[in-house]
Amino acid sequence: MRRSLHRASEPSGGAERLRLMPKRQTFASLPPSDFDGLSDAAVVVFGASEASPYVAGEASHSADAPRALRKASAQFGGSLGQFDFDLGATLFPDKGDKRGCVDAGDVPTHPWDAAGNRDRIAAATRAVLDAGAVPIVLGGDDSVPIPVLAAYEGHGPLTILQVDAHVDWADVIQDNPYGYGSTMRRAAEYPWVVRMVQVGIRGLGSGESWQHDDARAWGSTLVSSYAFHEQGLATVLDRIEPGADVFISIDCDGIDPAVLPAVNMPTPGGLTYEDMIRILGGVADKARIAGLALVEYVPSRDDRHQLSGLVAARIAAVTMGLVVGQRERG
Repeated sequence: MRRSLHRASEPSGGAERLRLMPKRQTFASLPPSDFDGLSDAAVVVFGASEASPYVAGEASHSADAPRALRKASAQFGGSLGQFDFDLGATLFPDKGDKRGCVDAGDVPTHPWDAAGNRDRIAAATRAVLDAGAVPIVLGGDDSVPIPVLAAYEGHGPLTILQVDAHVDWADVIQDNPYGYGSTMRRAAEYPWVVRMVQVGIRGLGSGESWQHDDARAWGSTLVSSYAFHEQGLATVLDRIEPGADVFISIDCDGIDPAVLPAVNMPTPGGLTYEDMIRILGGVADKARIAGLALVEYVPSRDDRHQLSGLVAARIAAVTMGLVVGQRERG
């Protein structure tokens, strides 16, 4: 483990000695923080490896994703003082000023403790929101957004924009109503969620037709990958109300596996990286980004250069920059 030297005062005799302290890697070299010290934060990045696994005791396929995404972000973290053409601005023009962006570390999770995982993830999200900051959650499997969204009680009304190859409107799978196949159905049960736009849907695995019928009956707009490519960005942005608070949930399998193949359920087709950046920028221009959950990146399926992790980390970084710009513009 790489360690940094910190000087600490010895209580006896006033002598000083060098003490070895572990140095925590943060996303894009952001200042480290914790959930009790967020009073000056604008954007808070934190990790959540899993929420509600289908097999108790079996670690999520994305359990190592928060660590891997931080590692991937090191490929560009030192260059965020340069102009970013994806963002259309310079994120950190003053090298010493991170503009209120911090990394609060990871929420403790355990595959044996689904209920406790949900409680801790919701509590962490609530701490960020109560501090007046915007959470960017590095997942973790797609059950993680359920407790994240639960924490938005009192912070609505909320629009969800989901990017995913799958609709995720299952009810109970393997006796588990909170697993990654039920994410949007559970979210729709929160009274503060008033609108939902789901984009990137394609292929198999989106559930039986009654799930899609239920989603539409609730009022969700389902935008297939084909519709997006045929009709363009407007097919998503026209469904976002001006000025709405929008929570963005990105399942990495919504992105074309030719671009980001390291996922649990790769599905041919989907959105490109440029599509993702245009969607994020379009939402920021029309509404307010109220949070992001980036889930279902599987590090064990990535290549040795972490190219999938780099794509995912860049999406999170651009979102962070868009949020900072929105807050500073008021």
